[in-house]
This record gives sequence, C-alpha cells and structure tokens, in this order.
Amino acid sequence: MGRRVTIRDVARESGVSSAAVSLALNNRPGVSDGTRRRIMAVAREMGWTPNTAAVSLSAAQVHTVGLVLARPAPMLGREPFYMEFIGGVESVLLKQGYSLLLRLVDSVEDEVEVQREWWQGRRVDGSLLVDLQADDPRIGTLSSIGLPAVVVGHPSLAGPFPAVWTDDGAAIGEAVRYLAALGHRRIARVGGPAALGHSAIRTEAFLGAAAELGLADAKVVPSDFSGDDGSRATRSLLTSAQRPTAIIYDNDIMAVAGLGVAAEMHIAVPTELSLLAWDDSQLCELVRPRLSAMSHDVFRFGAQAATLLFEVLNGSETSSRPATGPTLVPRDSTAPPLSPA
Repeated sequence: MGRRVTIRDVARESGVSSAAVSLALNNRPGVSDGTRRRIMAVAREMGWTPNTAAVSLSAAQVHTVGLVLARPAPMLGREPFYMEFIGGVESVLLKQGYSLLLRLVDSVEDEVEVQREWWQGRRVDGSLLVDLQADDPRIGTLSSIGLPAVVVGHPSLAGPFPAVWTDDGAAIGEAVRYLAALGHRRIARVGGPAALGHSAIRTEAFLGAAAELGLADAKVVPSDFSGDDGSRATRSLLTSAQRPTAIIYDNDIMAVAGLGVAAEMHIAVPTELSLLAWDDSQLCELVRPRLSAMSHDVFRFGAQAATLLFEVLNGSETSSRPATGPTLVPRDSTAPPLSPA
C-alpha cells in the first residue's frame, strides 16, 4: 500500500466499523469472538502494527512492564529459576504487544529509586515486584506514588498490591514428611537469605513440620542462593557433631553444589546422605545421581504473574491468587538411611 496500515484500513477490509476494530485489537469487550478472530486475521495479513507513540500520547501508556532484581548479574545467568520465570512473563507480554524493562540492582532500596524513576518518567505502565521482605520498603513507597504492580510472593507481604504466590509452607511440609517416611530423623535445610519473606515462611514451615514429627535435630543454615554459599553451608552441616542424613536445599544450584561437597568428603548419596532440591530444572537431571526435587512450573508462574498485572492495568477487579504449588519428584538422590538416625 506504500503507507502505514491504519485501523480504518483494517475496518474496511473486515467489513466492520473502526470502533469494532479498535475493541478487537485492544482486547476489549464489545465484539464477538468470531468477529475478533476475523479482525485479527485481517490485521495480520495486512501487516498492521500499533502506533505506540499515538497510544502513549492518548492513553499515557508506554507498553512496557518493569522488573528489578537485586542480585549480581553473573548469578542471574546461572540461575534457572529467573530465566524460566522471565520466559513465562515474556510469553504474555508478546501477546499484548508489550516489552520487558529489566534492571539489576544491589539492594531493595536501590530498587525503590529505580521504580520511582521509571513510573514518574513514564517508562513503565506497571511492574512486577519479586523477592519481598517482611516490612519491605517497596510496598509503602510504590503504593503511595500510584505504581500499578503485582507482588510475586505471599499476600501477607504484598500490602495493597495483588499477589501471585505458591504455598511454600505446604510444599516444605511435604518434603519433610517424605524424608521422615524414608526413615530420616536428622534433616537439615539450606535456605535462602533470612530477610526474604519466602525464606522465613519456609523456615517456619520446616521447623513446624520437624517438631510435629519429633525430629529434634532439624537445622536451618541460611545462604545467598549461590553455589559457593551452598557448598559452604553443606560443609558446615556435614562436619557438625550431629551430621544430618538428609538435606533440603532452597534452589537447584545449591543442591548440585551440595552433591559435589558430598563427593569431595566421600559421603555416598543416597546411601549415607539424601539430597532434595527446591525448583526442579535440567540441572537436577543432568547430575549423577539425579537429584530428587520439589518440581514447580516456573514458566507458568511467570505467565500467571504477568496475566494478573494486565488485569490491574486494564482496571479489572483483581485479587491475590495462588499459583500451582510444587510437587515432589523422587529421583536417585533420596533413599532410606543405612540405619535409623
């Protein structure tokens, strides 16, 4: 056609009004599903693309969602969880014609400033907030400036924002009961940073389940989620006077590191030591023995968080909702201990 395809062009080709095309292309109610599909097919065939500059001027939208992570850049590349989570987010953004603005910072205080700058500078339409802490400084500040956001974490941490979360307490309880059923009486956990809200929830659930089962020697060692810190925590546990016969790790990277420490110390897995990872990934199946894990569809989790954010941006009535929880996948790294602990 030699010029930019407009909504009017799509309407003429589809045999409907420009208003109907606008409703269909913006995923608004007011047209039937069949009409919407026909309009979308015509728009694709004609090569129509949204005029984001005009949309930004008329609706104050920039078609961008923000995500800030407080962690070192090299660690992000090694961490399967956030790679899968971002993939799930992107799968929803793609359908909506949105982009993801990602920033790495050193602290949540730095994130507050980044999020404030983004919102006040009209660089994002809304944000996903992750790794919430108890009394998190982001909640009060970002809600006071009106930033549309969704918390990826338990509703008790989210303040006025809607949240998407997994029931970490129930999953930890399942893991402890499974290991106890195998005969383990000394079970330890290598957790994440104690300040993180989900770490605190998991710790409380772990110690509660251990107490209910009469496991007096349950221990929790905090870490920073890295392989190096996972190795340090594992050595600390395996050189203690009451060495555990089973260890639960808060991510797959630390579990793989723990498996390496066991080999280094000539402790056989699983006959002398059982290991269980949180957040299953290919890493768990590539090592030998293959790691048992609490498997979680992280890609879907990211998609659910992004979907809820679009409900917020569209002005829909929203509320916090649970995501599908982790499920236990036994593999080769867990077995009954050689003798009762």
